[in-house]
Amino acid sequence: MTIDALAATAAAPTGMYSSTTTTRTPKQSMDSEVFMSLLVKQLQNQDPSSPMDTNAMIAQTTQLAMMEKLTEMATASEEGFSLQMRTSATALVGETVTYTDADGVEITGLASSVSFAGPVPTVTVNGEPVALDVISGVTRPTDTDDAAVAKDPAESTTAA
Repeated sequence: MTIDALAATAAAPTGMYSSTTTTRTPKQSMDSEVFMSLLVKQLQNQDPSSPMDTNAMIAQTTQLAMMEKLTEMATASEEGFSLQMRTSATALVGETVTYTDADGVEITGLASSVSFAGPVPTVTVNGEPVALDVISGVTRPTDTDDAAVAKDPAESTTAA
């Protein structure tokens, strides 16, 4: 009689004294550590009668340096984008913004504050947190009192 592997695993004890094996999750990106370990393994396991060509070794070392610089550039680009999102979100405070909620309803309201707690800044509109990337429009609020003061500043100083 054969035992199905899934049945055997399902029947294994899962109590306090049973052992569990953890599986290693492979890296999804190559960093300089992986690249260097590959180069070292390649040097350790090379054929002594025909060693690695020095030009090939220099090319691989150059590739490592290029990879490190590209990684630095990608990090700098991500940081720049994050800063740009924060600046854009901050500029919305005091403005009238429009966004579409989860039900597909378009809502317009005054942006009163910004939070940078998550990966995408959150703008508070009418007391509700709204992700920056959901906001679809911005308009300046019209205030007749501010417009009157701006048109005739002499009048406001004489009244005081």
